[in-house]
Amino acid sequence: MNQSAEHTDLDDAVIVALGSDLPGAYPSCVDLLEAARERFADHGLAILARSGWWRSAAWPDPSKPPYVNGVVFVRTDLDAKGTHRALQALETAFGRKRGEANAPRTLDLDLIAFGRQVIETPDLTLPHPRAHERLFVMGPLSQVAPGWRHPISGAAADHLAAAATVGRDAKPI
Repeated sequence: MNQSAEHTDLDDAVIVALGSDLPGAYPSCVDLLEAARERFADHGLAILARSGWWRSAAWPDPSKPPYVNGVVFVRTDLDAKGTHRALQALETAFGRKRGEANAPRTLDLDLIAFGRQVIETPDLTLPHPRAHERLFVMGPLSQVAPGWRHPISGAAADHLAAAATVGRDAKPI
């Protein structure tokens, strides 16, 4: 089920990408992602809108399990760094093990944008530095808010999805 972000001020949008390629204790990655979405409120993140789920080959190594991805728009009283910490706590609660970059994982939560803020610190870069290249992020984002504009480039989500170079096999499921 998709929920549009049409009533959300897109300039203030807090956007989180969700992904999984290991179901952990759940029957499927979709079940794990649904359970994770249900726990957002426990971490101070109220979901305002959500995309459907998309499936794609693992990147950069397509021999690893395929990914399921989606996005949510959230409302929070946390600042960007607090939101990032809340997302990491949620990943840990779902069995995320940190180590090798791009390794299979139960839950991957990326803060894509926090309003129009541009932040570059050792722990957090906003907007997410590679999201605009990834169809498995921009496709779901364009489902929810095709007119959302990237805080730096100004390009709309639907245009970024069409131009994405990574995860070109991503499709709604």
